[in-house]
Amino acid sequence: MAARAGARGSKTDALPCRAAGHRARRQGRSLSRPAPGQETQAISTLITRARLRDGRSADLRIDAGSIAAIAPALERTAHDTVIDAAGALLIPGLHDHHIHLVALAAALTSLDCGPPRVADADALAAALRAANSEPGTWLRGIGYHPCVAGDIDRDWLDRHIPDRPARIQHRGGRLWVLNSRALEALELKPGDAPAGLELHEGRATGRLYEADVWLRQRLGGRLPDLAPASALLAAHGITGITDTTPHNDADTWARFARAQRDGVLSQRVRMMGGVSLAGCIDSAMLQRGEFKVHLLESQLPDFDALCTDIAAAHAAQRGVAVHCVTLTELVFTLGALREAGVRPGDRIEHASVTPPQQLDEMRAMGLRVVTQPHFIAERGDQYRVDVEPGDRDWLYRGAGFLDAGVPLAAGSDAPFGSADPWAAMRAAVQRTTAAGELMGSGEQLTPEQALALFLSPLSQPGAAPRELQAGDPADLCLLHLPWEAVRDELDCSAVRMTWRGGEVTYSAA
Repeated sequence: MAARAGARGSKTDALPCRAAGHRARRQGRSLSRPAPGQETQAISTLITRARLRDGRSADLRIDAGSIAAIAPALERTAHDTVIDAAGALLIPGLHDHHIHLVALAAALTSLDCGPPRVADADALAAALRAANSEPGTWLRGIGYHPCVAGDIDRDWLDRHIPDRPARIQHRGGRLWVLNSRALEALELKPGDAPAGLELHEGRATGRLYEADVWLRQRLGGRLPDLAPASALLAAHGITGITDTTPHNDADTWARFARAQRDGVLSQRVRMMGGVSLAGCIDSAMLQRGEFKVHLLESQLPDFDALCTDIAAAHAAQRGVAVHCVTLTELVFTLGALREAGVRPGDRIEHASVTPPQQLDEMRAMGLRVVTQPHFIAERGDQYRVDVEPGDRDWLYRGAGFLDAGVPLAAGSDAPFGSADPWAAMRAAVQRTTAAGELMGSGEQLTPEQALALFLSPLSQPGAAPRELQAGDPADLCLLHLPWEAVRDELDCSAVRMTWRGGEVTYSAA
């Protein structure tokens, strides 16, 4: 049987990031741009005595949203607001190459139902009983894993939260468990239930698979407020993201564009999704990404149909990005790409289990990989139980990809993983589980390599890291300290200020 880093109802089993969000808000403030009509007179910003990635000291001027000049020393003008970097590192704004922004925004106001915060059935029951109030209002829980209380269902939930509609999401994102109040609130009629609703002897168990879009529409279709999620990312130094949600469509595109226009969403976005994105028009802030294919080993699509979809995406001048969290999914994907052909920019998401043979095939095809090294820290102890011993060294590889010349970048997969890129960098260097067990020592990266995972262009993950150059958009991240003082800790508290397009989106208190 193929080794698995995920199972049905479990993508790669990662944690939500509410704690990181609280910490970021304590440390500083995120600043959205003024609403239309409220802009103030533009002034330039002069950052002095900054240290660049190559060790050089430089001054940098921001003007009209761009890097106007960068030199060892720049003369101050009357229009400059001066920020003394005092030798601290100044780098391009970080890019999260794999995230689910709407789900992250919803997670920030959800109840944590999984480890490490909720470790067993008693703890979960207590949390649900405490939330059993406000009848008629929905409770949204996240992060559940069977290691807490097994394969829970509606009856289990009814015992602990009987008076309020509740839906609890497995931390892999593909399964919701609903209590009886929730099933009643959805007003399901004969023949009206979604295909993913599990039945036992004709009765709904409360387990609902692969039905995010249906559930959102049933509940009114309203998107959560994106501002807190955007602020959290800015506090980590992130100025650009690739949203990899497979059901992104023209409506999602319009909502993201509106959020950016209104100053709610400060990051630049590359949006993956379905075929309807082909008609959307790119801008400097919002660009079309790859056609997203979300595989599930237990329900793989028809092989010929997948090949046809890949060829159609390529014909429309779009690359493809395929979700692969098991070896079977990866082998299936590589076979389809061999058959349909590869376009530059095609990428594998997660590449959770990549033995040498498949790595060599990926290199030969010119594929890119976007991985999640922090899953070793967040999920490694569970992987030591679930993943076959012979495949554990191939989990979320780092150095192996780089040594083979495979372009490698990283993304958080938030909210199914921590949204903190610095935690991911630290995990890529250390490769240790929460219990301190080393996994795949040969895959450890240097701190410099780990930082580079978040510095490549959104359109070219794993390409050479972006450098600060005059004329480029002023998407910047300034730390409190020089790199030598940061590289051993790689903690998000090192972020002092973030700019996107010359506008301050985060400033530490």
